[in-house]
Amino acid sequence: MKLKIDNETIAREFFEDAILLGIAAPIKDYQFSWQLNQTLGFDFRINHDFEIQLTKKERRYYFSIYEYAVPSTSVTHYLYNNQFDGEYLLPEFKHLDFVWLIKGEFMSTDELKALILSIKALPVVQLVNEMTNEKIKNKQHLIF
Repeated sequence: MKLKIDNETIAREFFEDAILLGIAAPIKDYQFSWQLNQTLGFDFRINHDFEIQLTKKERRYYFSIYEYAVPSTSVTHYLYNNQFDGEYLLPEFKHLDFVWLIKGEFMSTDELKALILSIKALPVVQLVNEMTNEKIKNKQHLIF
């Protein structure tokens, strides 16, 4: 008997309560997370346990993930680096430098709009847009 991993179900469950933002900000991930922490009051920290490793053409690529759990809530923010050494975590979104994933409690439309506006207000940010996970071809790359 063979066991088959149901990637579709795993992806659906992973993204069930998630909000995804795509961000174009051409700076290093540690600089961007520092700016978010300083300016917007987050406390993003790199989480090496969640780092995503992809192998393409016999080379390994490492995509860092920064994590911030909002105290006294079930909300956790994850900031993925979309690029490493010329490769992309989500190749269908090469124009994005980062993917921001919010999981946990429901976030109101107004709260989300306020967050997007505050991210857009950072001088290094060129673009922020909400992404629907249906448009993401390689969404399994985001699952840790």
